[in-house]
Amino acid sequence: QVQLVQSGGGLVQAGGSLRLSCAVSGGTFSRLDMAWFRQAPGKEREFVAFHTWIGGSYGDSVKGRFTISRDNARNTVYLQMNSLEPEDTAVYYCKARDSTTKADYWGQGTQVTVSS
Repeated sequence: QVQLVQSGGGLVQAGGSLRLSCAVSGGTFSRLDMAWFRQAPGKEREFVAFHTWIGGSYGDSVKGRFTISRDNARNTVYLQMNSLEPEDTAVYYCKARDSTTKADYWGQGTQVTVSS
């Protein structure tokens, strides 16, 4: 069973940076497509970033500020968030999709709060 354990997040002032981590166990990491989503209070879950082997794909609201990366040696995916804005406040989730079975797996979520 694939398990995703998130770390990072917390409280930061506007303009600051945070890095989220998502450690994967129980599966074949190279077979997993990795992404980040977020959900703000009262809003639907929103796509943030998707890792591709030629670069990252990003939601419009985070382009140029966030960077997704993965470390295959550590079975971990990261989300580097720079120039944070209060509108980035949300619970952030990492997601893995098995490229063979198409099964989705989610991390437990981590709170990011950006103060103005």
